[in-house]
Amino acid sequence: MVAETRLFGTVDIAEDKILEFPMGLIGFENLKKFAIIYDSDREERSKISWLQSMEEPALALPIIHPSELIDDYGPIVEDELMKNIGDPADADILMFVTLSIPSDLTKMTANLKAPIIINTEGRKAIQVIVENEDYKVKFNAYEAIQKMKEKAGE
Repeated sequence: MVAETRLFGTVDIAEDKILEFPMGLIGFENLKKFAIIYDSDREERSKISWLQSMEEPALALPIIHPSELIDDYGPIVEDELMKNIGDPADADILMFVTLSIPSDLTKMTANLKAPIIINTEGRKAIQVIVENEDYKVKFNAYEAIQKMKEKAGE
């Protein structure tokens, strides 16, 4: 499928890479088809990817795997919500959180309260509000990434 995007221009995305969001995203409930785009121009793969709408070229959300930010991300999600994406086995789940990236990167935040959960087997996904009270909507992602780099010796 050929998609027009605001950030990457025209891109060709294989049909088996398109994710269906039966309930849309929070705030974008009418948009159902998305793909994850990686910035392939970089020499090393960036930790940040883009969730690109296949229906709205201007909508691309920066996303990151929560393990890049914290060690023990364990969101509590209602079983009923998981049925919307086929009730996947743990091995078939891939999770991301959205980022807000202002011009001052030290103020970059991640929304740990509303992860995107993907059933990799069925290519269905959902964004949920988790029950964990300790997960913030505006978690300081910049500081967390710096701490993870120090921990890894980078």
